[in-house]
Amino acid sequence: MSPQPASLTEMVVCGIRFRNPVLAASGTFGYGVEFESLVDLNALGGIVVKGLSKQQIAGNPAPRLWEAQAGMINSIGLQNIGVRAFIAEKLPRLRRYTTPVIANVFGYAADDYLEVVQALNDAEGLAAYELNVSCPNTDRGGLAFGSDESALADLVERVKRIAKRPVIVKLSPNVAAIESYAHIAEERGADAISLVNTFIAMAIDAKSCTPRIGAGYGGLSGPAIKPIALRMVEQAARAVKIPVIGIGGIAKGEDAAEFLIAGASLVQVGTATFWDPGATAKIARELKALLPGLGAASARELIGTLKK
Repeated sequence: MSPQPASLTEMVVCGIRFRNPVLAASGTFGYGVEFESLVDLNALGGIVVKGLSKQQIAGNPAPRLWEAQAGMINSIGLQNIGVRAFIAEKLPRLRRYTTPVIANVFGYAADDYLEVVQALNDAEGLAAYELNVSCPNTDRGGLAFGSDESALADLVERVKRIAKRPVIVKLSPNVAAIESYAHIAEERGADAISLVNTFIAMAIDAKSCTPRIGAGYGGLSGPAIKPIALRMVEQAARAVKIPVIGIGGIAKGEDAAEFLIAGASLVQVGTATFWDPGATAKIARELKALLPGLGAASARELIGTLKK
């Protein structure tokens, strides 16, 4: 039997108890331990660590960040220390906290994902895996797993076969109809889905006629994408029965409430952390304070209450 929530903001998703529904998103909160001196990690709903690959990756050429209107374009290139270094160097420090830790996993072929998950299976201190399916599948000519229905189905099925923890599939927004991809993830065994990842974007310096991002293109995130993210979360939540985790432009408690109303069970905060390292905890506090005014006895009561 799954544990039952015990407080106004507590959520139980995939059998995991989250003290509140506001998590730090992957790629924006490092490995979590970098923020120890800036925020109480035990005040967060959860931490999704930056993407882990089977080997260390140096990332893309600079510049990697560009502040857009109401958002940010990034092209970090999934820089990370590699899964084995994470297990040896970062995870022991994270185990000092009671906050659930979710490992974001990526690769350029299905076997890459499997190798990372297999390494993490025997590591202590993790609650779940989040598969980043926005990576180019080199076995299929570079098309991202998240925009190739058959590749997505194959990947999720193979990972679920070996995973010892719940599997969350982080869907790409760069598709024509999010519902079909959400349904594929559910059908192949995903325990939950998270969305949206960043939108492919570009910025140009008119004076030099050159891209402002070293790799040319990057991913747009932040408040600018929130209305689209809300729409896609609502569509995905109607299409599946598994939990949905909402991501995209969440900067205050009311934003988090809107995603819950759209059908999300949890939310992740990303870009807001760049201007306020304590944003995730602050948003959780704001959400709790909003509940009485929204006529909700708990955050759980907001989920999927959109009136159309």
